[in-house]
Amino acid sequence: MTTATHTPAKPVGASITRPNLTSVGTIVWLSSEVMFFAGLFAMYFTLRATSPEVWAENTEILNVPMASVNTLILVLSSVTCQFGVFAAERLQPRRTGGLFQVSKWGLTEWFALTFLMGAVFVSVQVYEYASLVSEGVTIAASAYGSAFYITTGFHALHVTGGLIAFLFIMGRAFVAKRFGHYEATSAIVVSYYWHFVDVVWIVLFFLVYFIK
Repeated sequence: MTTATHTPAKPVGASITRPNLTSVGTIVWLSSEVMFFAGLFAMYFTLRATSPEVWAENTEILNVPMASVNTLILVLSSVTCQFGVFAAERLQPRRTGGLFQVSKWGLTEWFALTFLMGAVFVSVQVYEYASLVSEGVTIAASAYGSAFYITTGFHALHVTGGLIAFLFIMGRAFVAKRFGHYEATSAIVVSYYWHFVDVVWIVLFFLVYFIK
């Protein structure tokens, strides 16, 4: 006589947890971006080591207070971006109260504020470029100019790419008939990128403006 073997029933609602492929792909891509910026930093250190007198002359022109305020703006934009992520996780695309009721803001409002702060950061950086060019610091003038504009310029391009991504996410949230997990995941992925850009700038800021 054989005894039947019973497989325990799977609890209702249980599911196999698998990593989100979009998030994993983004993290892998950001890892390659880390290597890219590491190469830029290595270039900057190499050029500075070979031309210390050029660095000593040009770093005196830098407007450190303005760059510090601009850095603070970018850091705070990461905070507002994260609040947008919290709203996305609640599946709340738009505000549920008045415009000045910040506690009731949704993804769109927080990301719009983040976009504004990022746009201010890029605008201030463009103004700084114009000021430095008027002082004779150009990309062709010296090794310092090449290193400064290449490192900060590539970062500015990454910030601009993030701004475009914010517009895309806000547009999707606005037109979506039902804001679901797919839209929320897209917002979270963009936040990964924005936080990465923020961290890179903090390192770049101390490298360019303080480690002279």
